[in-house]
Parts: sequence; C-alpha cells; structure tokens
Amino acid sequence: MSAVPGTSLESHLRRRLEDKPLLLMTHLVVGYPSLEANWTMLEAMDAAGVDLVELQLPFSEPIADGPAFVKANHDAIEAGMGWEVYFDFAARAAARFSFPIVFMGYYNSVFQMGAQRYCARLAEAGMKGFILPDLPLEEASQLTALAREHDLSPVFIMSPTNSQERLNEIGRQASGFVYCTARRGVTGRKTDLSQGVAEFMQRCRTATPVPLGLGFGIRTAADVRNVRGLADIAIVGTAGLDAWQELGEEGYRLFMKGLVAETC
Repeated sequence: MSAVPGTSLESHLRRRLEDKPLLLMTHLVVGYPSLEANWTMLEAMDAAGVDLVELQLPFSEPIADGPAFVKANHDAIEAGMGWEVYFDFAARAAARFSFPIVFMGYYNSVFQMGAQRYCARLAEAGMKGFILPDLPLEEASQLTALAREHDLSPVFIMSPTNSQERLNEIGRQASGFVYCTARRGVTGRKTDLSQGVAEFMQRCRTATPVPLGLGFGIRTAADVRNVRGLADIAIVGTAGLDAWQELGEEGYRLFMKGLVAETC
C-alpha cells in the first residue's frame, strides 16, 4: 500500500488527531438561506470547536445530495449565487476562522471554469482541498496534478459498493483525507452504523494510510459518539441545516457544541 506525499491539510488533521480521538467536519451551502446566515453558522462552528468545514458551491443537479440540500442548492442559485460571490465568501472565511475549509461541488462547475484557474482560485482563497462526488478517479489525473501544485488535497470518496481492488486504487491516490460513505444513496437519511459499517471502514483502513472521514446519515451527537473508533472524522451535513431551520440560531449553536463534545 502506498499513498501520495502528505499535504498541509493532512498534516493539520494529524496534528488535531494527536489531541483528540475524533474530528468533526460540518457543511453549509453557500448562499442558503443567506450569506448572513452562513456567516453566523460559521461563527457557531468556530465557537464550538469544529475541526474542518465544507463550503458547497450551489449546483443545479447535485446528484449526491438528498432533498434538503437539493432545495438549498436550487434556492441559492435562484438568489444569484455564483463563483465570484462564493470565492469572496470563502476567502473571508479562511482569513477569519482557524479551521481548514474545503470546496464541495460538482465537476461541471470546475469544467466551466477550467482546471488551472479553479485550482488557482481555491488556493488564492485560502482553501485546502476539494470534494467532487461526480468526478471518477480515472478522469481526475489532470485536476489532481494541478491541485497538488497548489498544495490542495483532492478528497476522494470510498463507498461500500467498491471492491477491495477499487478501494486500494483510490487509497493510492488519496491525500488530505478520504470521504467514506456509510451507505449507498444520497445524503440526509439516517444511517444504522451497526449494519456493516465497521467492516467497510476496516476495508478502507487497509487501503490507505490517510485519515478517514465517515459521512452520509451522521445526524446526532450520539451518532458522532458511535463514529469514534470507526473513523478519524465524523461528517455532519444535512443535520446541521435541519438544526438551523428547526431550532434557530441559538439552537444551532447548542447543536454544534453537542456534536463537538462527542469528539473529545
């Protein structure tokens, strides 16, 4: 088993893992419900001690996302969200907060911009990597090479449906961390972590030495607690948006604090 040289993102995560057994990555769709709300969410994440944040660029057909994020993407686009506003927001966030920020989106957006310009803009904004769920490993080589010139980590995805051979190939190309999906399907639905997830994560462990994140259906503080010993990073996405909408700002802050408390 081998892996590409480490990146600043991976180094940061490993340093954090020296102090606590589990990290937390959270997520927001930039522009939904508004940029002002997004900033308040980031402040809540920072105050709680979140370790890593995905900023999603809205896209018209977010195929890996469940209904809540599909609506969020649609509404943000309708409100005029685009590249320039996204990068301005990301740069302000990277300058203000201590946690690393990674891009999350879909490859069509990258293709439209051009790989070289895309990587340069991410680096200029102070971002540390990117997640593109619809970009197959076989078609990622040019973008991956450009990314590493800018010390960006392409975060690849491992799925329970992958063969061990496939996991090994992903693992050889991995840097930063790997996003392991706890089940098939899209984001949002709760996952039963007792149903084969431990075995899947062990297969991922044998495939790569880089830190492993586990997402898709991690919704509560109890879920985060149950990720301890399975993965290095618990990934909470849709549940954060639900908390904002159902509990309001103060409830959201308490929700984030509750999640982080289970990582220590």
